[in-house]
Amino acid sequence: MFPTLIGTVVIAGIVGYAAEKSGFTRNGYLQSIIICVGGAFLFYFIRIMFGLKFGSAGFDAILSSIGALIIVPTHWRR
Repeated sequence: MFPTLIGTVVIAGIVGYAAEKSGFTRNGYLQSIIICVGGAFLFYFIRIMFGLKFGSAGFDAILSSIGALIIVPTHWRR
């Protein structure tokens, strides 16, 4: 369980960095990484509590990170 959590954080950080580097977002590197890690944590705990999953833990981390990057910045941006 603990290695899965660490892997989720690492994958989310990589997705946040890659999204900022590629121009997918314009939040800043640290902000994008924080958003991705937060979304991945949330989905990781939902996965543990309710058993909701789309595939492997890595695939879920990637999907939740991208989802958080899409939802959070566009929700607050005018």
